[in-house]
Amino acid sequence: MTPSLLFKCLSDETRLRCVTLLQKKGKLCVCELTAALNVSQPKISRHLAQLRQCGLLLDSREGQWVFYQINPKLPDWAYPLLAHALAAAETTEQFQQDLARSEPIECDLMVENL
Repeated sequence: MTPSLLFKCLSDETRLRCVTLLQKKGKLCVCELTAALNVSQPKISRHLAQLRQCGLLLDSREGQWVFYQINPKLPDWAYPLLAHALAAAETTEQFQQDLARSEPIECDLMVENL
């Protein structure tokens, strides 16, 4: 991971919102991110795939759900940048709305409603 790759990955608003929410919450599944960001599942999945490909996120399958988290093996210089991005994001109304919508949800109920 290079600084330019990290900034390129975070340059999209949806990807930045995903990363800041994951930085705050730790680990979320696709359905939780979809609900929190109020964005369609295909759009979230596409952005998560890009973040995974650049090495910023890791994914793991638990049953039928795919969970994402910040890659714990990022270079040391990346963590302060992510912390500052989160601190800045936390002051925005958009992040506060995303955070409120990220409260525990039942993914099974979301699937039934699709």
